[in-house]
Amino acid sequence: MATGAIEGGFGIYLHWPFCAAKCPYCDFNSHVRHQPVDQARFAAALDRELANFAELTPGRTVQSIFLGGGTPSLMDPATVERVLTAISDKWTLDDNVEISMEANPTSVEAERFRGYRAAGVNRVSLGVQSLNDADLKMLGRLHDAATARAAIETARETFPRLSFDLIYARPEQTLDAWAEELRAAIALAADHLSLYQLTIEEGTPFHALFNAGKLKMPEQELGAEFFALTQDVTAEAGMPAYEVSNHARPGAECRHNLVYWRYGDYVGVGPGAHGRLTVGANRLATATERHPETWLQHVEQGGHGMVENMGLSEEEQGDEYLLMGLRLTEGIDLKRYESLAHRGIDPRRLNALIEHGMVEQLGENRVRATRDGFFVLDAVVADLAA
Repeated sequence: MATGAIEGGFGIYLHWPFCAAKCPYCDFNSHVRHQPVDQARFAAALDRELANFAELTPGRTVQSIFLGGGTPSLMDPATVERVLTAISDKWTLDDNVEISMEANPTSVEAERFRGYRAAGVNRVSLGVQSLNDADLKMLGRLHDAATARAAIETARETFPRLSFDLIYARPEQTLDAWAEELRAAIALAADHLSLYQLTIEEGTPFHALFNAGKLKMPEQELGAEFFALTQDVTAEAGMPAYEVSNHARPGAECRHNLVYWRYGDYVGVGPGAHGRLTVGANRLATATERHPETWLQHVEQGGHGMVENMGLSEEEQGDEYLLMGLRLTEGIDLKRYESLAHRGIDPRRLNALIEHGMVEQLGENRVRATRDGFFVLDAVVADLAA
């Protein structure tokens, strides 16, 4: 067995694939439906798929549950309660289980927050994306800045823990404007911010506009300046990065995402969800059917929507651990890498990266990427994995 494969904890990811509108930068598995979604039918299917995964993972204790999407806040509170009850019926929940839910900051959804809290959600992650009305419109968001601020206030009053997302390095954005917006966000935030650099993803409307020369993105060097500024402003405010794009006050890190980055086990249910599970001597990579109604048919007919369920080789496990763990400022455990990959990292490559200031040693068995290393993290990972 790949020892240590469950060291990172055990979580449940549930994907609700529906959105009110598709944002032009988004390549997530999200779908717009112009007729009401049969929530009871989808909830029943999620229950069935959870049961299938529970059979593979008996006796586990769940540290975190994450309702992602799509837009999970389009679910009725009763639907959320049903799926959370399904999880608690099938596994033991940790006394301090984190139950996170992504939500859009529209006024209608903000009114539902108390219902989600009553259902068991104890952490909400708001898709704010910008505090600037013109940029919200450009990003295809359905809310304005005033609505977002009101939703943040409602969330702070309703949930013990709160996070929200912002996108930076937007077209025409200046460093000074981002610094001002980021400081305003920190003043609004309770304890956690997810800050993402705008990237052009293939197949999105932004990709087509960019290729047609109608969307001007910051040059790579300016993008690096945006990243550096983000690290400085958040650190000064007591919300340093604990992962490349995530910032928190000490103790307020997202426990669910830490399961991913610490290479723990997680069940992935719902259309297009991915999972990583240690079952017996195998580390499995799972994925479900992406199209919502096709996934629904598969689950109703066969008990699950899995289209991928494959064992990972020792080398693949080691590579994934590097790819995930080096995103964290806590870095990786070299002994754990050896137990997964069944080989050590080449000390010459490691020492060369240390000498070039890309990686630093934290004690005998732990290393992490430096800030300079974060700028070229893919190259650092590739070098260590070679």
